[in-house]
Amino acid sequence: MFSFDEKEVDFYLPQLFNMYIHMHDVAEAIHPYVVHRCRNSVEFPVKAAWLLSAYSSDVLKPNWKNSQGVKLRDMILNEELRPSKHRWKHSNSSNTSHYPPSVHLSSSPPNKKIGHTRSRSDATGLYMKQSSSLANLHSSAGDLATGRAFDSGCTCHLSSEALLNDLTGRETICHCGAPRLTPQIEFIKALMAIGKKLQQQPTKEQRTSRLIAELAMLNLNLPARVWLPTEDASHHVVRIPHTQGVVLNSKEKAPYLIYVEVLDCDNPVTSQVPNKILENTLRFTKSEEDLVTLYQQGSYSPKTELSMYGSIGDFDDADVWSLDNDEIIQFNTKNKPCDTISTFSIDSSTSGDSKEPVYIAAGDIRRRLSEHIAAPKGKFERDPEDPSAAALKEPWEAKVHRIQESSPYGHLPNWRLLSVIVKCGDDLRQELMVYQVLKQLQIIWKHEHAPLWIKPYNIVVTSKDSGMIQPVLNAVSIHQIKKHSKMSLLEYFKTEFGPLNSEEFLTAQKNFVQSCAAYCLVCYLMQVKDRHNGNILLDAEGHIIHIDFGFILSTSPGKNLGFENSAFKLTHEFVEVMGGEGSDMFEYFKILILQGLVAARKHMDKIVPLVEIMQTGSHLPCFCKGVSTIRSLKDRFHMNLTEEQLQLQVDQLVESSLNSLTTKLYDGFQYFTNGIL
Repeated sequence: MFSFDEKEVDFYLPQLFNMYIHMHDVAEAIHPYVVHRCRNSVEFPVKAAWLLSAYSSDVLKPNWKNSQGVKLRDMILNEELRPSKHRWKHSNSSNTSHYPPSVHLSSSPPNKKIGHTRSRSDATGLYMKQSSSLANLHSSAGDLATGRAFDSGCTCHLSSEALLNDLTGRETICHCGAPRLTPQIEFIKALMAIGKKLQQQPTKEQRTSRLIAELAMLNLNLPARVWLPTEDASHHVVRIPHTQGVVLNSKEKAPYLIYVEVLDCDNPVTSQVPNKILENTLRFTKSEEDLVTLYQQGSYSPKTELSMYGSIGDFDDADVWSLDNDEIIQFNTKNKPCDTISTFSIDSSTSGDSKEPVYIAAGDIRRRLSEHIAAPKGKFERDPEDPSAAALKEPWEAKVHRIQESSPYGHLPNWRLLSVIVKCGDDLRQELMVYQVLKQLQIIWKHEHAPLWIKPYNIVVTSKDSGMIQPVLNAVSIHQIKKHSKMSLLEYFKTEFGPLNSEEFLTAQKNFVQSCAAYCLVCYLMQVKDRHNGNILLDAEGHIIHIDFGFILSTSPGKNLGFENSAFKLTHEFVEVMGGEGSDMFEYFKILILQGLVAARKHMDKIVPLVEIMQTGSHLPCFCKGVSTIRSLKDRFHMNLTEEQLQLQVDQLVESSLNSLTTKLYDGFQYFTNGIL
């Protein structure tokens, strides 16, 4: 395994750790490699601990404590797999990114190092220097009210040597024995805890208000030596624009989407964490004090949360979601008339207790007027019942520009904006497996020159019932399109991309066909169900993207009663966008499915094992039919058919799916029960 590229190995980590848990001989074989990776990385052990915890949950309770997977996870979390002394000496001399040997928590830091404390911002923006013993670290780790929830307690990065290294662009190696993994683990725990709190709120408006307040509290502990696990770890999280967070549509759970400001770095552990930069010192003083007080007392209410941001006029609590540090998204016409350019600028506003006038530069007004005029005309109006629609419809480039301008870190050259969906209470292990299949199909189709288009999005499993998802940028669901535009899909295409014969429309139509064919094939091979219009996205280039793979293979909604028995979802509305039955693009659609299936079955041995290995010892619902699940998967590749017979099979699949009564019934069921169009 040591001869393989690390990124190639990381792709198969779910399979490797599932075998590690359930196959003793495999565990013995790969254990040295896992230990080596844990000692020489900080990203790998965190991911390994999460996967081991998630897949060990299927081990029967009497054997759980003795499970080799649980033992390895505990070794990782207890920091027993730190770099050895030999590795430390080597890294110290060669200035590589390896880490120091483990030191007991009771050991004292080197005498020549000055005490280090993650600063909590105060009214003047100055940093308070406190002693940062590892004993104090345990009391503050995970406590958002301290401002040091994600602090490792490291004393090495404030030394004179570290400051010199920072100036010369060299890395600083930690050798004080501070925990390497605690900051990242506590950061993700904090995000998951927010999701649990949101589930307790009865309405979407209250969930949104609570999300803003929770993210504001979390912001007090940033910047920190943490990163977004859905992206490469070469960055530090510096700020979460709390007013930009939105709660996504879900009847029972409360998944939410946040935007995260990061600063790129060479190594998240050895690079210096940037200093905190306050947005507005005078404005921030009272808000930070109030946030800590409210957090400790647990006394949240929409009115109280609003007071933290000054007096912003009369509007209902549902409007809180759209607050931004730079400006407020336009309110509904039910609000009283006001000058939206100047009155509600939070950057320019005074604190709630101040009566001083607000002054706004003429250049600021001109900029906002220009942005308003240049804004895309296809924006969705803000809907309190669907707060994510307007946020997702906004073009990514415009969102980045808007947040960067209002960010205190936006002027830095290594600034970048990321986004992530946090899901708590959902098992993402099936989603992760489908991501692997999608990624493998994408590679296969590219290799075989089959012009099918799919968009695999990154999945991070943090436990058996929580995880994080990389959002699809510049895309909204077909349900949101139909709800907010009041148009059919073809009419929406013409509105977005121009007349039927325009170059832009024809390009978007081609993108639609190539992506629709790809996802039809994915849905057929993996038996993806629950295909209502809330789970199918349309991006700004005309591609469709399927999301939410909670029902695959042997499982389907409605306790497996078989509501959806078609091979894939293909509606007359989709075919209308292609030009109708018998059109050139519809025939092209069928040819693409055939090409994709021919290419996939040539490389079936790269796809089936991804699923087959994960069935070992698994209690996932997608494997509820046992060995027949894998046998049925292999049968859907039709290895026994010639290409002519396969073409007839594809034609039959398309015809039966297009005329499927169960697809219409399921869409109707979703409309009457969940309001999904």
